[in-house]
Amino acid sequence: MIEIGRAPEARREQTMIQATERSILNSKIPAGPMAEKWSSFKANCKLVSPANKRKHTIIVVGTGLAGGAAAASLAELGYNVLNFCIQDSPRRAHSVAAQGGINAAKNYQNDGDSVHRLFYDTIKGGDFRAREANVHRLAELSVNIIDQCVAQGVPFAREYGGTLANRSFGGAQVSRTFYARGQTGQQLLLGAYGQLMRQVDAGRVKLFPRREMLDLVQVDGVARGIICRNLVSGEIESYAADAVLVATGGYSTVFFLSTCAVNCNATAIWRCHKRGAYFANPCYTQIHPTCLPLLGESQSKLTLMSESLRNDGRVWVPKTKGDKRPPHEIPEVERDYFLERRYPAFGNLVPRDIASRAAKAICDEGRGVGATGYSVYLDFGDAIKRLGQATIKERYGNLFAMYEEITADDPYHTPMRIYPAPHYTMGGLWVDYNLMSTIPGLHVLGEANFSDHGANRLGASALMQGLSDGYFVIPYTLGDYLASNKLPKVGTDHDAFKQAVAGVKDQTARLLAVKGTKTVRDYHWELGRILWDQVGMGRNAKGLTQAISDIRALREDYWKNVKVGGTGDDLNKSLEFAGRVADFMELGELMARDALERNESCGGHFREEYQTEEGEALRNDKDFCHVAAWEYQGEGAVPVRHQEALSFEAVHLAQRSYK
Repeated sequence: MIEIGRAPEARREQTMIQATERSILNSKIPAGPMAEKWSSFKANCKLVSPANKRKHTIIVVGTGLAGGAAAASLAELGYNVLNFCIQDSPRRAHSVAAQGGINAAKNYQNDGDSVHRLFYDTIKGGDFRAREANVHRLAELSVNIIDQCVAQGVPFAREYGGTLANRSFGGAQVSRTFYARGQTGQQLLLGAYGQLMRQVDAGRVKLFPRREMLDLVQVDGVARGIICRNLVSGEIESYAADAVLVATGGYSTVFFLSTCAVNCNATAIWRCHKRGAYFANPCYTQIHPTCLPLLGESQSKLTLMSESLRNDGRVWVPKTKGDKRPPHEIPEVERDYFLERRYPAFGNLVPRDIASRAAKAICDEGRGVGATGYSVYLDFGDAIKRLGQATIKERYGNLFAMYEEITADDPYHTPMRIYPAPHYTMGGLWVDYNLMSTIPGLHVLGEANFSDHGANRLGASALMQGLSDGYFVIPYTLGDYLASNKLPKVGTDHDAFKQAVAGVKDQTARLLAVKGTKTVRDYHWELGRILWDQVGMGRNAKGLTQAISDIRALREDYWKNVKVGGTGDDLNKSLEFAGRVADFMELGELMARDALERNESCGGHFREEYQTEEGEALRNDKDFCHVAAWEYQGEGAVPVRHQEALSFEAVHLAQRSYK
């Protein structure tokens, strides 16, 4: 455990010594039975009195479900909160794009669900590579989240009698997913936004839109502030606080093409990593199976089609290679419903990593459909016959409308065409049970941390984690941190802030001084192709080694030949993206290195050398039942790989099976 007050050199020396012990990371998991750990923590954690809460200032970076919920909750408790986002409004945080739903162990359907079953499904779905205690806490808090959101007025779908409705998502045999048609993320975000703006009106939250965090400031080894660029004026700004919370989401846009908004980036967490926060499991990336296929290099992103569609849609391809007939001309006996055939117990609702690899394998065989041959059908014909078009429209109408607008095909009459695409990242900054990173005072929430999903996230669990961290976990764990440590007042006139500002300005000047001939987009596209081809759905040692070499060469060329127009003194989108792509270059190499070092297949990390005879992921629990946490060693240097051993007391390690 890194201690507050140690000099950086002393901490580094201690870390290097402990690394030889294979597991140096103190996860701070409470003692006691699994089902009682969170209750035990809450009963014994230290508290900050109401009068003292008003004396503390907290920085929250991000206004999505995790960041917005945290900022609102902490302000409600009495803390002074500074809340930052790159968008012009908190409502534009990318949580708004989540479609299908949010899981909770309410068991409203009386179909056998429970907190333990949600806990087990999440552990199993993550291929036994998640920390047990964090996942159990998530399952426990899921039931509170729904109550919280209903009280806020979130318009969840309801049954005819008025009770909340549920549907199924992948990796579960119960219906536990609450939803608001295909707009669940938007509605949940509006609920959090309403609470946030109430605190803004009360004066306890101060919003800073159109700011991008470019550095973390540490004083005596403790996180005490951030450096931002005002994206409108170009001004470099400093902000001090008693603790820093980062909730800036994941890094799927490292692939260039993903289901995430183009503005999504990893800069905040990557700059924290370069300041000493360990980065855990960067190779754990999720490829979502139901997305619109790529049509050309001019695309800036890919479009998600909610996993909820697999409740009623059936995935199939022709049985014969090269069959180019329209889908309505292919009779039932000549169709291969390959997920139902391979996984009869779960059918089309297998976890995302399994469904994605199965679709890729079918297309690689030459049985894919569409002009490129890299898509499969998602067919609602049987569901429409069984339930009627009106019912399907009620459930998925906005998704069907979006699909038709993009493709000009009517999914009520013609099967959708889908193909996997980068969507979510399970890796992120390492945090302990209290959501604190290896830098004291730096807490990391939601998709920005690694903690809850292991090697594969189940559908409808991202919203659950973000709101759990923001509404229910951080109010306790942050209070415990503040009450347990003496934090002298620090202002932005401290030398640490001045040094950080100088570093940010130096990088800006460096990017603007290159004056090359290739655009930032060109480099990002090339990086994305390397990662998709070698660090995507299928990986092997040769390809990963080549990826590391190719990324290093690309990064070297980037700093010699990138073209960044304009200046740093005003609005400059080219400069914004140039800094983000520079960070992606370094992160992409770490992803490839992490995948190369993990000699097993698990969840979304599929090493082709390690698979069963049936082509499923083959884990190596003897050597790799641990979290890999990487320590930055400097530009161009090989990072140090640390481990947090994973132990299981409430579940037993087993080979995943959804057959």
